[in-house]
Amino acid sequence: MPPPILDVRNLHKNFGAVTAASNINVSFTAGETVGIIGANGAGKTTFVNMITGYLKPTRGAILYRSREITGMTPRSIARLGICRSFQVSQVFVSLSVIENLLTAVAIAESPGLGMLRPLRRPELISRAEQIMERYRIAQYRDQLASDLSQGARKLLDIAMAVVSRPKVLLLDEPTSGISSEEKTKLMDVVMGALRQDEVTILFIEHDMEIVERYVDRVLAFYQGEIICDAPPAEALQDPQVLEYVIGAEYQPGAGGGHA
Repeated sequence: MPPPILDVRNLHKNFGAVTAASNINVSFTAGETVGIIGANGAGKTTFVNMITGYLKPTRGAILYRSREITGMTPRSIARLGICRSFQVSQVFVSLSVIENLLTAVAIAESPGLGMLRPLRRPELISRAEQIMERYRIAQYRDQLASDLSQGARKLLDIAMAVVSRPKVLLLDEPTSGISSEEKTKLMDVVMGALRQDEVTILFIEHDMEIVERYVDRVLAFYQGEIICDAPPAEALQDPQVLEYVIGAEYQPGAGGGHA
């Protein structure tokens, strides 16, 4: 069996007397899709922030492809192949869709120098147009990001996160703020594109139908600890998950399995 692409060992994070993460031991294989669930304050975002370098663990280790990355900067971790998107879309609202992607591609392909080089180089335009097509936002090419719907803006945000061709992508509530009608369409596009590239996907989500529909595995957090690590059919019926995360009223099966 090949080693995990991402391995988290005995991870802890304290903020003064508050424990935000405790004794987290978990690993991820290449190409799997994992849903991270838990109530607000359960430790989900703290976990993602430690993996991506936005928080330094109090103790423990994070290994990517058997290389320890604990405490490295977000930029250094992204260059290795671990990228993320945020709950609030991180796009340049005063720029058009193509300009957003050209900026992201230029930075990804020439770290530290990308912003100093012409953005209208043919190879950058070609790469940006390929990404727009894959993420179904080509029709918004010349629209300002500020004029996009929440769903289209999320697609642009995620498209910008993958321009560097990551092997691990962490998404923080990708369907947050999006209408019920747009959620499944957005996730179909995103998951289809990422699975073509065999990206390992970890995403935080509160919509259990989305979790059930798209993930191979669920990590449930409660008070900074993982209380369940199992396939969705099992995790969404786990007594602790029902009590502390989703409520006994949830009926698994509504999500319909993988798209």
